[in-house]
Amino acid sequence: MPATVILKASSIITMDPSNPRAEAIAIDESTGKIVAVGSVAECQAAGPGVALTDLGATVLMPGFIEAHSHPMLGGMITQPPSYWIAPYLGYPNLSDVQALWTKVNAELPPDQPVVFEGLDRLLQQAPLQTNSDLDKFFPTRRAVVLDNSGHVAYFNSAVIAFNKWAEGKPPADPPGARFGRNADGTSNGIAYETAAQLEAVMPTVKDAVPRPLESAARWLQYMSGFGITATSEMTYSTNLLKGYEALTTRPNSPVRMSLYHMAIDSDAGVQVVSPDPSMLRKQGVKLWADGSPWVGSIASSFPYLDTPAVQAAEIPLGPGGTNMMNYTRVELDSLLAKFAPLGWQMAFHVNGDVGLDIVLDAYEEALTNNNLMGTDHRWRVEHCGGCRGDQFQRAVAMGVTISLGPFQFIYWGDLLDGTMFPPEIGSQWMRWGDAVRAGAHLSFHNDGPVSPPIPLLNIQTAITRATDSGQVHGANQIISLEDALKAETTGAAYMLHRENEIGSLAVGLYADLVELSMDPYLAEPTTLATEVKVQATWLSGRKVDLDSFLTQIQEVEAAATHPVDHHTVMSSHTC
Repeated sequence: MPATVILKASSIITMDPSNPRAEAIAIDESTGKIVAVGSVAECQAAGPGVALTDLGATVLMPGFIEAHSHPMLGGMITQPPSYWIAPYLGYPNLSDVQALWTKVNAELPPDQPVVFEGLDRLLQQAPLQTNSDLDKFFPTRRAVVLDNSGHVAYFNSAVIAFNKWAEGKPPADPPGARFGRNADGTSNGIAYETAAQLEAVMPTVKDAVPRPLESAARWLQYMSGFGITATSEMTYSTNLLKGYEALTTRPNSPVRMSLYHMAIDSDAGVQVVSPDPSMLRKQGVKLWADGSPWVGSIASSFPYLDTPAVQAAEIPLGPGGTNMMNYTRVELDSLLAKFAPLGWQMAFHVNGDVGLDIVLDAYEEALTNNNLMGTDHRWRVEHCGGCRGDQFQRAVAMGVTISLGPFQFIYWGDLLDGTMFPPEIGSQWMRWGDAVRAGAHLSFHNDGPVSPPIPLLNIQTAITRATDSGQVHGANQIISLEDALKAETTGAAYMLHRENEIGSLAVGLYADLVELSMDPYLAEPTTLATEVKVQATWLSGRKVDLDSFLTQIQEVEAAATHPVDHHTVMSSHTC
């Protein structure tokens, strides 16, 4: 088909090694695909008579791809009416959080429940918050505070009363989770892991967030504002399907979505029929090997340091080893034997080195048993903060892809190196240099809502190994700008099995673009994320109108019964 749009920019970074730079790009709006990339003359030849749109000093790139995210959950617990209290979003200390609590309780109607996301025991030096602690700020209003790790929830006495637990005592601990209890068996206002959190706080979250689809739309707006045009839902469940169909089928939907079904669901192996697979598709199955480094639940061979910061956060020193695994090896083998024959891409959350060894052992056996070793399976491992370079080499040899989270290093790096762990471990946290040297198909992610989804900050951090304070740790893990850009574009597209659709700018691929204020190659590495600004995104050759998108979603939600199941959303795990 001939081009209907021709864009000229000061430079176009294509991420296509056969044609790395271009002057213009020609797009067929009827398909949303690229028909030419090259000189102005070449693009005009692909669309005779089409007016040239000159973007001036703008630099174009493929839209960024967030390979690991939780958009529905991210919207519900960070966007209004919820409150995002992460330390890197203006609440560096517990006192800052407590000041917000006081303000909110004074200003809101007395019967309005509240949800706060992002309390961080390490960065904010916040001890475990009991109902007695929260009652000081919320004596009558229901209040839920979610730990930044995603593995703990805190709630006040009003929530306990609302739950109608007999004598204030929570029910029996569900499998893989537990309730905090006082000596007399009554609730202390803490719930650990998903099943207990659902029981304790879901009724309050549901009442506090009456328009979950709008909240999710606001999160996708937020992602798009940082240049993201494709992402994943790593904790998909069937009850979210209607919501995601609404979010991805509007005229101004800003982001393509790949779904990874939670393995704990009985229908995790079932196919999804999408109205538009280019916008929404089910790609794989998600499992969790271990927990979070911020609460001491990673399966590692190394202990935490016995420092005041670790003590204040009430983190067990460990090492956690196999005791922190969420599955036994027998259970892992059973799950992989269930899903591998169905052709699903497997994705495993794992932070500790012991955990990754177990996952790779299980992967190797399942791949061998299902004749998948040596095929293009692209099974995934996620986070891998405390894992080793030799493990990455093994993963690559098995065809396993690696998604690393620079956010763990950006915000916790100064603590990791010498406060949480000895320098030989902490300085090397998130070994993206080792991953590149191993030949990995590497992607980066922010694991929203654990951290803001800022690809340019990930890129800046990867090429400098500087944390948000400016301190450098583990300079041997620095990678080139080209490799960092790949981790947010072509590497992420490959991981999602979408490299023939997105991730680079080449003929036949979708015209998903990000407009940048300047060429990243000309920016100062240590300030790249502030020098280079995202100006707009394009999806399928059309500039995204984020305000129209939000309006469209508000209309959908107003006209229908809630297409989002709150209970399912809160089943999401994070880091």
